[in-house]
Amino acid sequence: MDPDSVKSTLQNLNMGNVMAAAARDYQKEILAQEKAHASSTSNQEVDLDELMDDPELEKLHADRIAALKKEAEKRQSLKKQGHGEYRDITEGDFLGEVTGCEKMICHFYHREFYRCKIMDKHLKTLAARHLETKFIRLDAENAPFFVGKLGIKTLPCVILFRQGIAGDRLVGFQDLGAKDDFSTRTLEALLIKKGIINEKKEDENNVYDESRRRTVRSSAYSDSDSE
Repeated sequence: MDPDSVKSTLQNLNMGNVMAAAARDYQKEILAQEKAHASSTSNQEVDLDELMDDPELEKLHADRIAALKKEAEKRQSLKKQGHGEYRDITEGDFLGEVTGCEKMICHFYHREFYRCKIMDKHLKTLAARHLETKFIRLDAENAPFFVGKLGIKTLPCVILFRQGIAGDRLVGFQDLGAKDDFSTRTLEALLIKKGIINEKKEDENNVYDESRRRTVRSSAYSDSDSE
């Protein structure tokens, strides 16, 4: 036999043995990994089962569900009482609205006053955001009795009621920078400071969508519109 041929044959056999050994090692490694994964999964299942049976966790879960349910029921109850929206009322409805809730904001307005429309826009936004407080508005021209009783002489006039009793009030835009282009957030911060609405806990970057911030021309009325 040709020596070169014998040498080539031996080399091929040796290479075959090496590849076979490598294949066996690879198969062993794959089996080991699968076994380890199966063991880990089994341990996780046991841990999860143990957690599911933990009475403290079950109680926390039940308490959380109960709290969410109670909150949802409270919101529904407030909505039925007129919270969550900015509504027009009549003079005849006024006493019932005021005495029927813990906190209420009432805007006495004139339908032709430009600044009253600006206040309406901001209060409508806040009404949807603060269900804890009722937001209403009353046409001052059609409510002469309460306008006189509450001593309202300048519009817009926003009166804050607690337990049916009139407290603070916002007259014109005096507390809002005395300018027309104040933001909803500015009004909200003022009402929070006065304690008539609650502060919302949320990311500071979540601000109001002021669709247009523009400088408005002066209305036909002065800084504080007279009745």
